[in-house]
Amino acid sequence: MATFFDLIIGNIRTCIVLLQMVCVIIVITYLIMRSRFFIDFQNRALTWKSSILMILLFGLVSIYGTESGIYAFGAQINIRDLGPMAAGLTCGPLVGLGAGIIGGLYRYFITGGISQLACTIAAIIAGLIGGTVYLLNKKQFIGVKGAIITAGCMELIHMGLVLLLGKPFDQALALVLQVVLPMTIANMVGIGIFSFIYMNLIQERETANERDRIRTDLQRKQAELSIARDIQLSFLPDTIPSINGYQISPVSLPAREVGGDFYDVIIPVSQDKIGILIADVSGKGVPAALFMALSRTITRTNATWHKSAVSVITETNTMICADARSGMFVTLFFGVLNPDRRTFTYVNAGHNHPLIFRDNGTKEELTTTGPALGIMDDIRYTEQTTTINPGDIMVMYTDGVTESVNRNNEEFGVERLESIIDEHRCSSAEEIRDVIIKTVNEYTDGQDQFDDITIIVMKGEEHGSFCTGT
Repeated sequence: MATFFDLIIGNIRTCIVLLQMVCVIIVITYLIMRSRFFIDFQNRALTWKSSILMILLFGLVSIYGTESGIYAFGAQINIRDLGPMAAGLTCGPLVGLGAGIIGGLYRYFITGGISQLACTIAAIIAGLIGGTVYLLNKKQFIGVKGAIITAGCMELIHMGLVLLLGKPFDQALALVLQVVLPMTIANMVGIGIFSFIYMNLIQERETANERDRIRTDLQRKQAELSIARDIQLSFLPDTIPSINGYQISPVSLPAREVGGDFYDVIIPVSQDKIGILIADVSGKGVPAALFMALSRTITRTNATWHKSAVSVITETNTMICADARSGMFVTLFFGVLNPDRRTFTYVNAGHNHPLIFRDNGTKEELTTTGPALGIMDDIRYTEQTTTINPGDIMVMYTDGVTESVNRNNEEFGVERLESIIDEHRCSSAEEIRDVIIKTVNEYTDGQDQFDDITIIVMKGEEHGSFCTGT
């Protein structure tokens, strides 16, 4: 009974000593795994130089496992097999075998004992077993659990070799009983900690590679979006031609690199008429931009063929419905200005109501005359006609203006827009446009722009005057 108790206490003490050795080896192997040559193995950039260096480094780890061992029954208790096994599991059979040979030969010629030959062979086998597992797992690390199981099996093989080759057998058996538990536990714990650190390093590198890939993709996409933005901006008129008796001042500010708002001034729609267009595609980003390009092209094409506003929008809706399969739609306001007669005939397809401030102080809204385009085919749109006389101001806008929010999530609203127009009714179209944008920016107080903002300000003038009212 006392002998069994002494055996248990001896095993516990031996385990503690071996685990202390493991801590040192883990630090060494961690530094090895951080080396450029070890990373070459992970990236499959293998060279003879890196292979030899890994063999030497893991071989030195095996030698340390021998030198830091403790003696019992005339033999050494150690964690020599840890180095070759780790080398094989992570770098393959060649490195594992090389490290095992270094550690095994050092054990054979430096220390003696009844387990001399068995321990030498065991170190070599440890590297081969680790490398074989590496190959069987398609040159991938087997993981923490698999590595621990491999280490446990390896130590059982080690003990079997001691019983098989150790002489005399009774001493070999006594040695095995003394060391099998602490050596098995120490090697399994050691390879477990090694594997955990190694898996974290793999994940760290994979994360870094994924981060680099995402960064590259983002840079490429940003470049593509920049090109797309330039292309989209090319759809908008570079300059607004001079129209006798009128000032027209537009602006469009996408919420993202590309947007779904657009405007156009089509000169001429017919011989004596000018088309003015503002629209807002449902959604944001690239899909909205593509739909915007489709809608703008179709509307402009129809405006060159059809004479009336209602025929332009009716045909545009038919064509958009035929091509639109994404469920997107576009609210659109299209009007035909006759500068000579000062009439403005329009169709409002579900768009925000443009505001007209008359020179005499009255206000008018150009209400909806039909639904948004792309929702349903065979829609009957109607057109309305109004006048834009000297001093009259018409502001066309998208909901990005009125639905801009402040830090309290309160919308800018139509009333604020009306107040700005009324307050600056004696200003030029360009000045009114700029003050609207400035006031919206101040209202949002640096908040990210939620939606595209597009504005067209048109003002009637005569002989260069900006305001004929009081």
